[in-house]
Amino acid sequence: MAENGEEKLIAVARHIAKTLGHTDTMTDDILKIFSSFDGRLREKLAEKLSDDGMEQILDAIDHQITQFISSDRPIWSAGADPGAFLDSVDQLIAAVRDWTPLADDKKISACLDRAEDLLQQSMFRLEEEFRTLVERGAESFDATQAESAHPHHPDFSDEDDDFGDEDENFIPVAQPITDYDIVIDALPLGTVGDLHQIAKRMVSAGYMKECAHAYSSCRRDFLEESFSRLGLQKLSIDDVHRMQWTQLEDEIEKWIKAMNVAFRILFPSERRLCDRVFLGLSSAADLSFMEVCRGSTIQLLNFADAVAIGSRAPERLFKVLDVYETVRDLIPEFDIIFSDQYCVSLRNEAVTIWKRLGEAIRGIFMELENLIRRDPAKEPVPGGRMHPITRYVMNYLRAACRARQTLEQVFEESAAGGGSNLDYRKGDDAALASSSSLGVQIAWIMELLESNLEAKSKIYRDPALCAVFMMNNGRYIVQKAKDNELGMLLGEDWIRKHAAKVRQYHVNYQRSSWSKVLGVLKAESSSMSPNETSKNLKEKLKLFNSYFEEIYKAQSSWVIFDDQLRDEVRSSITGALCPAYRNFLGRLQGASDIGKNTDRYIRYNVEEMEARISQLFAGGSNGRR
Repeated sequence: MAENGEEKLIAVARHIAKTLGHTDTMTDDILKIFSSFDGRLREKLAEKLSDDGMEQILDAIDHQITQFISSDRPIWSAGADPGAFLDSVDQLIAAVRDWTPLADDKKISACLDRAEDLLQQSMFRLEEEFRTLVERGAESFDATQAESAHPHHPDFSDEDDDFGDEDENFIPVAQPITDYDIVIDALPLGTVGDLHQIAKRMVSAGYMKECAHAYSSCRRDFLEESFSRLGLQKLSIDDVHRMQWTQLEDEIEKWIKAMNVAFRILFPSERRLCDRVFLGLSSAADLSFMEVCRGSTIQLLNFADAVAIGSRAPERLFKVLDVYETVRDLIPEFDIIFSDQYCVSLRNEAVTIWKRLGEAIRGIFMELENLIRRDPAKEPVPGGRMHPITRYVMNYLRAACRARQTLEQVFEESAAGGGSNLDYRKGDDAALASSSSLGVQIAWIMELLESNLEAKSKIYRDPALCAVFMMNNGRYIVQKAKDNELGMLLGEDWIRKHAAKVRQYHVNYQRSSWSKVLGVLKAESSSMSPNETSKNLKEKLKLFNSYFEEIYKAQSSWVIFDDQLRDEVRSSITGALCPAYRNFLGRLQGASDIGKNTDRYIRYNVEEMEARISQLFAGGSNGRR
């Protein structure tokens, strides 16, 4: 009875172990638990296995498997029976699992060693078949693409078929993609099913990494070819830094297209394919996907990183903004695609580079500040024309502020993260105290520009020309700040304040240029005798003519670039000078000893005076915008 009871217990144990043998560890656990109850039970288990004819079982499995692995013909081919091979592999995997807990027994250990060796050979063959299926399936996919234009497949065909006949090594360039709602079915459905069956066996046997490597090595080739068709080169960080800027601009455009295609089409399609091939094998799917996409992702991120740590010359701002916005807009895709344990480091690297691009943008603005500070005040601009730095800075800021939303984000992130302290730039301006970080930055650059212009204005020896110079530059600044994003950042108060400065420069000009002229035209003292009055009027007229001709000669070569401002200044001169001159001529004609002989003394009548004034500030077209 006791002997019969032990046999029944062993049978139950074996049944439980085999039933649970489809999982990774439960078979071993059950056998260990049962065999640890009693040394006699363990001996009975080993004896029973020996009695069942382990060698005969292994010989049968070996015979079945060897027929397949020794054949040069693919197992997954017409006329072959891959199902029989997989069944034999299943039996072998189950045997290894059943025998492993009893490996202390010498007889069982010898059979186990042989079984594991056979299992390794089976896995090598499965890996080879797996790789062949992936490659053959991809080729089948390409052939199907050449024959039909499926709406769910992007067109990677070359633009002109004639070129294909001329050069067999020619890599066709992808057509522009505007719709990213595309899924690439890279392998036929039947192939995906076959791959899944192989993957299940390899993972079950402990060959997950080998299976993932076989899969990824084939799929990486597809991604590399796709990037080549998008015109993307494999560039190191040093390669990027050695490029001419115009060449780098072209590469950035290609990179932006490649990033969008990769993260909106290629990588999601690869993720979908991995999940189907490794259905129910999440770790294998995640590892395979990481190995497929890691190299391409690092290539793309390294390019962005090279841009971020490269030159911070101000002219690079706009392309760096393009790179920043591309990475920023794709961060949600990174979060979705690279969320697993193997890929999360890639997602974190993308965020790091995105932040680094933000630092680069802030660094470019600092370089713009330095450019303004370093612009020397050497030679005065002829004719008080607008200085080139004013045109450069204002057009630069106006263009930059078209990306206001992105720049706001860049500078707000810096302020929130303590990356830089903009408080010192706010100064005492209450309006700026409540401005955004970008508004403070822009206002600070404007302050630096004004200080630079004021230093340059001091080079002019003539205070009137100094005022014209500041008037020209101030007017241009106000004009460029009006009715756009730049003006919205600076605020209406700032614009009104600087428009008032321009008016003050106008007043300063008129005072320094025409005060002495108007002083000459003032009425004479009533205490003078008629002869003294006539003599004084003659001297004043002579002095007036000298002053006016001197001013006219100098200021006709001066420039006021803005038509409206030029007319305003001319009108103000005419309005102040001509009435005073007309009164003066009246007094001159009323003098007793001059009378009808005034033509001998008067060089300009009022109309001629107005005509001369209308010729001022037209020093040449170089002063125009």
